[in-house]
Amino acid sequence: MSKLKLKTKRAAAKRFKKTGTGELKRSKAYKSHILTKKTTKRKRNLRKSTLTDETNVKTMKKILPYL
Repeated sequence: MSKLKLKTKRAAAKRFKKTGTGELKRSKAYKSHILTKKTTKRKRNLRKSTLTDETNVKTMKKILPYL
């Protein structure tokens, strides 16, 4: 019986990076358009990256097996 190789979901691979401690880092949403009604403070905070929520980590590890 042969071992199955798992395929990485390329869309996810472009959006997530692994930190040194093994957590998943992602960029924030809502920064691409309709920016005039958003405050400067809100837009500034959207620039920063954040960690993926604990509820999604299990799914993300399955989608990104070699990350």
